[in-house]
Amino acid sequence: MRSLLFFALLCAAANLRAQTPAPSPSLEQRVADLEAYVNNSGRGADAPDAQTTSNIAGPGPGHNAWLMTATLLVLFMTLPGLALFYGGLVRQKNVLSILGQCLGIAGLVTILWWAIGYSLVFAPGCAFYGGPKYAFLHGVTSVPNTDYSLWVSHNVFAMYQLMFAIITPALIVGSVAERIKFSAVLAFVALWMFFVYFPLAHMVWGIDGLMNGVWNSNARITAIDFAGGTVVHMSSGWSALLLCIFLGQRLGFRKESMAPHSMVLCMIGTGMLWVGWYGFNAGSALAADRIAASAFMSTTLATAVASSTWAALEWVFRGKPSVLGFCSGAVGGLVVITPACGFVDASSAMIIGVLAGAIPFFACTKLKSWFHYDDALDAFGIHAVGGTLGAFLTGIFATAVVNPNLLASVAKRNGLATVVGHTLWLEQLKAMGITIALAVIGSAIIAAVVRATIGLRIAPEIERQGLDINIHGEEGYIPSG
Repeated sequence: MRSLLFFALLCAAANLRAQTPAPSPSLEQRVADLEAYVNNSGRGADAPDAQTTSNIAGPGPGHNAWLMTATLLVLFMTLPGLALFYGGLVRQKNVLSILGQCLGIAGLVTILWWAIGYSLVFAPGCAFYGGPKYAFLHGVTSVPNTDYSLWVSHNVFAMYQLMFAIITPALIVGSVAERIKFSAVLAFVALWMFFVYFPLAHMVWGIDGLMNGVWNSNARITAIDFAGGTVVHMSSGWSALLLCIFLGQRLGFRKESMAPHSMVLCMIGTGMLWVGWYGFNAGSALAADRIAASAFMSTTLATAVASSTWAALEWVFRGKPSVLGFCSGAVGGLVVITPACGFVDASSAMIIGVLAGAIPFFACTKLKSWFHYDDALDAFGIHAVGGTLGAFLTGIFATAVVNPNLLASVAKRNGLATVVGHTLWLEQLKAMGITIALAVIGSAIIAAVVRATIGLRIAPEIERQGLDINIHGEEGYIPSG
């Protein structure tokens, strides 16, 4: 009986100790946590041997507010930015089809992202795919996921990354504008997300991804991509080339005028893309910190220089600088600086801007005429060529002076710190090769499957009359009277 009583007392004492709250942090610890918030570093409660619970254990208001703003800016890039940019470049009879495709993709990708897409990209898994941990956004709460951000709510981070997932396949439709079925767009995108975007995004940005040189200490390829040169632009641009080849040329291609129906809409869309791109690039710092500030500056410089460079080349070779040239150059600059923006200084950004205006210019004006593929709105010439160029230049110009994460402990363990400023461009070439192979092979297989099942291309009579009235039962412009 005494032994039973003694055992019961021991159990009660153990339970009492288990229920005792952790000691309150000292004044020094509280000040250190505030410093961590301001500097976007880990709070004391995040340390493995932490004995106290931080009084600011949740998200940081400033960093959270910035990323929510950045999320809105990235959505603004697609709706209405990209929709109006592409919409102005097509003929009048097809303007609504572009808007409808952008809207349809936004809804479809959001559903996929909620169900499993976010988990396949950002949950722990293997080097190529994430796992099911966050399926249906289970466990994605307002508490930060410290694998990716110390001070931003997990659900805000998930919504921010959703906007990247939305705009990436929307870029593809520029290559096949005016001749693809709406149902084929949705079917292609649904499959493409699973076989191209989700695995590629995990490999580059996932915490255990194959090519995440900044944050994965076991990365086999120590490549870097700040805001999506490989994940967004190379994947969509190279896929766009394959898809436009599968569809073939538009009726009357190179025989009749297919000039943009509204350069005003195109210019408005370009401005919206430029504004929204600050959320895309500076937001990828995942904090309102010094790295975001550097990305903000480099994005501005490269974009402005690329826009002027493209127009200047037109002036030299064609006699006139066109508004379309300024717009195309601006988008080219935004694309090329994207993977580098958080890693390069102002001088490098200026050099990148010149190259971003010149090389995509020749890709859009010469390659199409040489090889006769009908990339309707230059998705390949700007996003594939520009994204590939940007990924390579990142390996040349990245510096730890701008981004100390290039020399952080993870970078030292996986070898990234030793190649920055030396042979990083070789790691970039490896990542570029994998990206191109995945996009080209994956898109070819998906396009073949869609063509064999529901078909890719609209009927010739619909193409002549226009997609707006035949596919959507509406017209972009109703004649008065």
